[in-house]
Amino acid sequence: MNRLATIGYERETQDAVIRRLTAAGVEVVVDVRAVAASRRAGFSKTLLAASLNEAGIGYVHLRQLGTPKPGRDAARKGRTAEMHAIFEDHMAEPAAQLELAKAVEMARDRPIALLCYEADHAGCHRAILAERIRGVLSCEVVNL
Repeated sequence: MNRLATIGYERETQDAVIRRLTAAGVEVVVDVRAVAASRRAGFSKTLLAASLNEAGIGYVHLRQLGTPKPGRDAARKGRTAEMHAIFEDHMAEPAAQLELAKAVEMARDRPIALLCYEADHAGCHRAILAERIRGVLSCEVVNL
């Protein structure tokens, strides 16, 4: 059985994140940000994908698994329950369901990590995604 990892880069350097992913045996990073751009050095989509590739880790951006703007705004204001509700509504959308199915299939085949910004997985939508994937695959979830 594969383990499903989640990771947030809020307080990390790109090198530290890649070291943690490598140590955990992650083969593919699934970027679950709605907007795969970052003010933090090394975490915008193109540079992150290239750096992961150099480390032997694949990269896939599943934009529809990101939190919609109203949810991100709620999260920035510390309204986690509101963000979770907005994200749960978003996950009912067909495009989000399709990308969730892609994430499940990737997790079935190899060790993946869901990547987002927030350091604390409990306050991030990736915890919801991890639980949905775990519910299908009965895999262990590890928050790196």
